[in-house]
Amino acid sequence: MEFLANTASIFQKHGMEFLKATVLTIELTIVSLLIACIIGLVFAFFKVSNIKILEKIANAYIFIVRGMPLIVQLMFLYYGISSIFILSDFAAGAIALGIHSGAYIAEIFRGSIQSIDKGQMEAGRSLGMTYFKTMRRIILPQSFKRAIPALANQFIIGLKDSSLVAYIAVSELFNHALSAQAYNYMPLETYFVVGMYYLILVLIFTLLFNKLENRMDVGKGKKHDKVEVAF
Repeated sequence: MEFLANTASIFQKHGMEFLKATVLTIELTIVSLLIACIIGLVFAFFKVSNIKILEKIANAYIFIVRGMPLIVQLMFLYYGISSIFILSDFAAGAIALGIHSGAYIAEIFRGSIQSIDKGQMEAGRSLGMTYFKTMRRIILPQSFKRAIPALANQFIIGLKDSSLVAYIAVSELFNHALSAQAYNYMPLETYFVVGMYYLILVLIFTLLFNKLENRMDVGKGKKHDKVEVAF
């Protein structure tokens, strides 16, 4: 009963602060993942290209990101970016998270692109399309559809990873939890409350991606490899 009473007290005292911090967490997640998708798509093209130097650059980037803990990368990138550019903590944190997630999204895009039958590229080229036009109109629309389940999982991971920017003074959800528990001396209840906020956000993201999967009929393209041109 005491736990429930303390939890209710935290909601009452810090509810508005947590709500504002939740909005900032969503904004940070969206911005960082947009950056990650751009980086991921670029390095995915490097990986599937026949240019060895580009492939080596992509492999080195992905290896370094996968081989180091996220908190180490976050600190290194945050202080590195801040020392070169005058950016807000939010912007520097979003870029750092985007660079980290970009490596994983690059592999997702690379796998989905390579899952498309090579005959579809040949069919597009035989119709007079250039390589990039064939990629944009035929390959990418289908590969993006196949990548949605893996992207959904990575986006949820990105949402949870955003909590680490609390250590670089970004006032997101977990940062407010750290401040609140230091103020009210109820760490168990405070972290329980913030955990509920993260669970709700994950549930919302999951429902949105499930709706997107159903709308795009993910999996249909795996049954029949036919050329689909997007105009």
